[in-house]
Parts: sequence; C-alpha cells; structure tokens
Amino acid sequence: MAPRALFILGSTGSIGQSTLELVRRFSDTFTVEGLVAGKRVDTFARDIREFRPKFAAVQDERALVALKQELGLSTLADSYEGTLLGSGSDSICNAIRESSAPVVVAAIVGMAGLPGVMAAAEAGKIIALANKESLVVAGKLVTSTVDDHGATIVPVDSEHSAIYQCLQGLPVSRRSELASVILTSSGGPFRTTPKEDFAEITVEQALKHPKWSMGAKITIDSATMMNKALEVIEAHWLFSMPPDAIEVVVHPEHIIHSFVRFCDGSVLGQMAVPDMRGPISLAINYPHGRLSGAMPHLDLHTIGSLHFEGVDPQRFPSVGRAFEVLRSGTGAPAVFNAANEVAVQAFLEGKIAFLAIERLVYQALEQFADTHYETLGEVLALCDEVTAWTRGKM
Repeated sequence: MAPRALFILGSTGSIGQSTLELVRRFSDTFTVEGLVAGKRVDTFARDIREFRPKFAAVQDERALVALKQELGLSTLADSYEGTLLGSGSDSICNAIRESSAPVVVAAIVGMAGLPGVMAAAEAGKIIALANKESLVVAGKLVTSTVDDHGATIVPVDSEHSAIYQCLQGLPVSRRSELASVILTSSGGPFRTTPKEDFAEITVEQALKHPKWSMGAKITIDSATMMNKALEVIEAHWLFSMPPDAIEVVVHPEHIIHSFVRFCDGSVLGQMAVPDMRGPISLAINYPHGRLSGAMPHLDLHTIGSLHFEGVDPQRFPSVGRAFEVLRSGTGAPAVFNAANEVAVQAFLEGKIAFLAIERLVYQALEQFADTHYETLGEVLALCDEVTAWTRGKM
C-alpha cells in the first residue's frame, strides 16, 4: 500500500515537528504533500528541502520573501525544485481543497487555524485536530461542516485523544451509557503557588511547564489553566457532551490523560507517558489503529503513586468561567478565546502582568456579552472586533 499523504498546518511548531519526526520514522507509512508554517523560515526551509512537498506556504507575503531568500531563490520565483510556494489564507485553503492528501494535521496555534480547518472539513478530509481554538471559536460551524461533507475529526490534544480512545469500544447504539467525560490537568507550574503571589509571576516562570514541552502560547495558557478552560469547550463539541457532563480534575503526574464515566458508576481512563507522538500517530493513521513504538512504553513500576485533586477556583477561575461561557448560548466562546490570545501575547511581550490576562478576558466577556454569529465571516469579524477592543484596553 502506498504511503498516506499528510498536509501539515503549523509544521514548524511542536505538534508539526513531532508529526514530521513520525514521518521520518514511519516513512513507509506516511509522506508529506503540503506544509504550512508561520515565521520560522529557517526551520521551514530545512523541512521543505528534506520532505519536498508539492505545496509549501507561509501565512503572509513578508515571510514568503524571507523563505525564498532562505531557499536561495529570487523574489519572483514561485517554486523550489518542484514545491509550489504560496502565502496567505486563501492560497492555503485552496491548496487544502485541491490536495489529494486524505489527512490534514491542524496544528496552527490560535484562531488563525480556523480557515484551514474549515477548508479541510469542506474537502471531506480526516482532520487530525490539534487546533482546539477552531472548535472553541466556531464549534457549531465546524462540526456541521464536518457532518455535511463527510469529514472526520480525530483529536490530537492528549486529553481529548484519551477520551476518544476510551470510547472506541462503545458502539453508537450504547452511547447513552456514557455519563460524563473527565479531563485531567497537570495543574501547571503554579498549582501550589499562593494566589497572592500571582501578581509577581514572570514570563520566564510561566514558561516552565512541569510536564510538557510546548509553544509559548499554550504554555502560558497552561499556567493560567485557560488551556483547560478551552478544552472544556472543545470537549463539548467533540463528544456532544452538555456542560454538566464535563468534569476537570488536577492530576499532577499527568499519566492518566483523561477518563470517561459510565452510567453504572464505573470509570475508564487512558494512561501513557506525556508524549504527543502517541496522540498524533493515532490521528494521522486513522482508522488503521496504533503504530508500534510511536512513543516510549509506560513503565508502571517507576510511576509510584498517582494523585488527584479539584481545581482551585481562586487560583484558576477561568475553568469555572468556561462552563458559564458554554451555557450562555451566545458568541461568548469566541470572545473568550480572542481576548485571551491578545492578552497572552501582551504578557509574553512584557506589556501586562500575569493577572491582567484573566482580567482582560473577563472584561471582554462583559463588553460582548450578547453577541451572536451564524457564518464564518461573522465569527471572524467578531474576533477581529474583540481583538481590537482588547488591545485598546492595555
């Protein structure tokens, strides 16, 4: 059987690079047809030379000029040794729709990944979804498009992948047996830090995640536990679970990646070492199952003990706010995410304090409390408005 072609959105990020590592290791199983990146043109140029995709694009024209320079091309060149080069959302979305690759790895960070996810859904692709923000911002639009065009979403976030794996043996006819899903969280670097010390938290401290090596934005989201808040909303759309059937538990070792609870009171969990290559490999190989040796084996003898505790609502109020956002029935999830993206970037740039992240998000929710949207254009316009408003509050 010929290798399965992948179209990777966000190829220079941590998920994208882990995906390419899997392609190297399983070269008889996978190949690369498309690559999309942001501004890390040195890494992107290296990957283009190695994998020789049919299409490679960056998100803006300035990055494309830099990429051509990195590849030793003139600014007028439109390809590199058989790889068509492009830039911009329209070019990327058109390439996704026209691609013969059956799998799109959606790993662009933030709501910038939404157009690519929608294009993959419209093209009926298997979407290996690492871009949770697409479902947070436009869950109804994305899932309805997936259903209408015969696409498939396979989650890559370790928590949602764990739930997905736990449900594999449950036929649709018995779905009523599922009582709730339980997302686990490591608690991040400030799980035991007194709330009164949060005012002094630095960027360097917030970027030191105890379990995962991730990009800056998601690492800050983990420090505020906004990442778990967004995952609550994502779980609602992925598994059709009402807010009251979604739970969050802090599990510092992060060996159990999530649980499902059944109507008889039993609970099933998925255990693995904290390594994203497991969830990624399962998604890109769908529906053909697991890849042998995709990640290190879990050694039960070395784990010792496992601990669980509730989320401290004083330290991490965003988790509770996520449930309120879900119940609102408005465009609040899009506001929640858009304001957070702006606030996190401002914190990373030293413009605001750590605690100002949640303050700005909550102010935006109040400002845009009754917003609604129906189309992709309307939700993108709403996000642009929230982004501008939040920047104006700094």
